[in-house]
Amino acid sequence: MSNINFDKPCHIYFMGIGGISMSGFAHLLHDAGFTISGSDMKQSTITHGLEEKGIHINYSQIGENIHSDIDLVVYTAAIHPDNSEYIAAKALNIPMIDRAEMVGQVMKHYSNAIGISGTHGKTTTTSMLSHVFLEADMDPTISVGGILKAINSNIRIGKSQNFITEACEYTNSFLKFFPTVEIILNIEEDHMDFFKDLADIRNSFTKYANLLPETGIVVINGEIENHEEITSQCKGKVITYGTDSTEYTYSATNISFDEQGHGHYDLMKDGAFLTKVNLNVVGMHNISNSLAVFATCNELNIPTNFILDGILHFDGAVRRFEFKGSYNGFDIIDDYAHHPTEITATLTAAKNYPHKTLWTVFQPHTYTRTKAFLKEFGEALSHSDKIIITDIFAAREKPTGDISSLDLVEEIKKYNDNVYYFEKFNEIENFLINNCTNGDLLITMGAGNVVEIGENILNK
Repeated sequence: MSNINFDKPCHIYFMGIGGISMSGFAHLLHDAGFTISGSDMKQSTITHGLEEKGIHINYSQIGENIHSDIDLVVYTAAIHPDNSEYIAAKALNIPMIDRAEMVGQVMKHYSNAIGISGTHGKTTTTSMLSHVFLEADMDPTISVGGILKAINSNIRIGKSQNFITEACEYTNSFLKFFPTVEIILNIEEDHMDFFKDLADIRNSFTKYANLLPETGIVVINGEIENHEEITSQCKGKVITYGTDSTEYTYSATNISFDEQGHGHYDLMKDGAFLTKVNLNVVGMHNISNSLAVFATCNELNIPTNFILDGILHFDGAVRRFEFKGSYNGFDIIDDYAHHPTEITATLTAAKNYPHKTLWTVFQPHTYTRTKAFLKEFGEALSHSDKIIITDIFAAREKPTGDISSLDLVEEIKKYNDNVYYFEKFNEIENFLINNCTNGDLLITMGAGNVVEIGENILNK
């Protein structure tokens, strides 16, 4: 594996430079003195932003784009060995690394590198943690898997030794990282197109925990079943947190929610009251996320007032229970939830949000996930009063022929008859406009482009 040496900037070529993560690191390395170029299949506001810095981008991926003056190639998971640029780089013996290896190489240059992992909640927790570091004026470099409203970007380039990033388990990407601090939020079945089973996933998280140096810290959710197994060989300091017991290092008691669904609780450390925490986001899942953030920051000796202010001023990441607007008296919320546990958390949180009837438009994400969790999806979505299902968003997959949205509709009907299927977004939009009434709450939900439904309604 080739090293990215900040003391010896070189020419790095990004295959798929227009992606939200790749573009962020292209900005970061450019600002660090590296010569950056790359390719993508289409122009966008992201690529235009890169070009404004003088970064050359090819809007094709042909072998002629690759020249011998390129010192290193970084490629995304979407680039396969039959890609023409990939073939050309191999022919020229140019060193090549994937996106995860590149992130890991960047992390090595920070003395305080924090990786936030878990099946759910990575983007929200990374964003909340970033708020605290910004509140404390710690000038962090931030890489988040969505748009952080505080910086209006997915990347922030700081000048301190603080680096904050999401650490995703899919394809074992996070095992290529070099964290000094880890957060493990939860461990559940997901990405079953890659992992064999839950034991396989737990094994990856165990390996992730073992990456820590002796001076490192892992902050792990004590509610993970047999969490001690995950950290048993970890060389660093182990800190636990949770909401179901005061036996964890950090815990929450006297939990309550206000009229907008925002959480409040007493924070305990080692069973003793430490402080009162107030949130500006909804749901029990965010109580848990905030515990992870407080524990991490407290262990890093950030003053309590900065931690509390940073948590309070965080009002959510983009596409995480994000208020989009109101139309004819009903509110429209958008949420990225695409796993049964995430759906349950979002719909449970919505019960504390003022509304008469709760409508959910759900866009299933990938065929393998829909098939693997069909029963769980049916149960989770039944928590909504009325449900609308779209076609499956294929993402990286091709139709398998053995699962469809109609299968999910039939599963939901076992718990709730108020479920509808429409093939086209405009049909859904017209149905909602004609049926949602004053005081109702509409949530568009999924990891695809379902957000467009609420936006289209608001633009009518």
